[in-house]
Amino acid sequence: MNNDVTNEDVSDLTQGDSEPDQSDTIHEPRLWRDDGWTARVIKNDDDEGWAVAMIKDGEAEPALVGPWTMGRDKKNPKPLDTPAFHTLVKTASEVLRRHEQQLHATLHKSVVVNTATATITVNLDIVPDEDDPYAMLSAIDESGAQIAEVRVVPSFKLTRASAEHWIESEFRRP
Repeated sequence: MNNDVTNEDVSDLTQGDSEPDQSDTIHEPRLWRDDGWTARVIKNDDDEGWAVAMIKDGEAEPALVGPWTMGRDKKNPKPLDTPAFHTLVKTASEVLRRHEQQLHATLHKSVVVNTATATITVNLDIVPDEDDPYAMLSAIDESGAQIAEVRVVPSFKLTRASAEHWIESEFRRP
């Protein structure tokens, strides 16, 4: 996939569209707005082709920018239609879902430690605050009850060894 769409083309997508009216359904050959999404076919100047950008209502940046098919005349883009729009919505939604899963995996870590008397789950939850990022280290027992929680630096590395050390130190701040 060639993403050589100019920044100007992408910025044009959001101008005037920051808060579209939810009832403002548009079905035009190069612009569709429906079901909380906007699809816009834009010129891809770098390879003389066309691209389509998908923006979820309320978002500033496209969730998906990808190549778009040429029409029969090999100069103009193929017009958007219902099946193509639904496929684009499904694809863009999947991209957002995968991004959210990856972000969750980055911000939340978990390690299970078996001690002589219990099985303890140690969680690290990073809070990426712009002004004061931090992380919370917590210990959960087998019944799901929290037995300890401390605030740590967001760069704290949760490993089995660091979790065991924290438990052995009676949950003192690492």
